[in-house]
Amino acid sequence: MSGTWINFVIDITICLSLLIGTFFIVSGSLGILRFPDVYTRLHAATKASTLGVAGVMIGAFLFLFIEHDIISGKLLLSIFFVLLTAPVSGHMISRAAHRSGVPLWDQSIKDDYEEVLKEEQKQNESHT
Repeated sequence: MSGTWINFVIDITICLSLLIGTFFIVSGSLGILRFPDVYTRLHAATKASTLGVAGVMIGAFLFLFIEHDIISGKLLLSIFFVLLTAPVSGHMISRAAHRSGVPLWDQSIKDDYEEVLKEEQKQNESHT
């Protein structure tokens, strides 16, 4: 009886991980289509890839580990690299877009990065 209950809880955990990952992928895709500027679209894309893909891969890893007694090193590495590279790449792309002059949405209230760039420019001018 207890083995059946544990299997049920494990199956629910795997399904929840897959559903949560799928939810983030779908909502990120809708965000890419609906958001007004490149910066908010990048935010949606990086959240979708980080949380969505990682959630699906965690569900797949749990399924293989629990059901088939397989420890997939490839899945563990891919989870690690997605969690590491997706936010960094989104940040670098948005930074490059900002430095190349891509405008923010006209209803954006504050541009914190513009202030940082002005401070850097003042420091560079004072050193020369």
